[in-house]
Amino acid sequence: MKILLTNDDGILAPGLAAMYRELVRLGEVIVVAPEFGQSASSHGVTVRKPIPVSKVHVRNEFHGYGVEGHPADCVKLAIQELIGHKPDLLVSGINDGANVSINVLYSGTVAAAADGAFFGVPSIAVSMEHGDELDFTRAAKIAITLIEDLLKRGLAGGQLININIPSLEGDRPKGVRVARQAVQTMEDRYVSFKGPDGRMYYWLDGEFGEILDEESDLRLVSEGYVVVTPLHFNMTDQKRITEMHHWTWPDVSRL
Repeated sequence: MKILLTNDDGILAPGLAAMYRELVRLGEVIVVAPEFGQSASSHGVTVRKPIPVSKVHVRNEFHGYGVEGHPADCVKLAIQELIGHKPDLLVSGINDGANVSINVLYSGTVAAAADGAFFGVPSIAVSMEHGDELDFTRAAKIAITLIEDLLKRGLAGGQLININIPSLEGDRPKGVRVARQAVQTMEDRYVSFKGPDGRMYYWLDGEFGEILDEESDLRLVSEGYVVVTPLHFNMTDQKRITEMHHWTWPDVSRL
């Protein structure tokens, strides 16, 4: 099995190395990841400038490609140029921080996995909630157990799975739950300060407020469960489109 491993925290991130150590038990792992952190880069791609790529040796553990671009750039380059063919599996992570609720839309980790799914590759995003115990080694063991189970059950090409692991202090994790993506937005705010150059600077901050959806990824991760969420990238509102088909639209042919 040939496995493409990427992330959005950068090729030197400890979560990537921990995931690599577990994935090598399944087959050949090719690492193509951003040279620098790309958190919250969503599905950005580089289109107006060339993308530098360097071969690097990380932690005396593996060689990989460091890409001066976004996570989606890494996947496109890997499949179309660096590997030259579709891998059997794509894994993105382990991300430092959960990717639940509306953050799925902002996440570079999930975007990289979605790009693999665009290419018809079975793709899995793995993230771990912030907490007092950032044990990526243990998180990777949890993740590989679920990945192996998903593969045995027949994860098909183009399918996209989002795995979120809770912070691992105390008696966590409590188990594994399948849950839908919440649609609750964060309560954003900006911290502002005046810089020495006289300009105002704004630092994005925020957090989720009271969790509204009890059976969602947001709720269950906060309660200590590992949450598995199947995703797809067709964002069409099927209910709304059916309704809109019956509308009478203005005549724009003469405008």
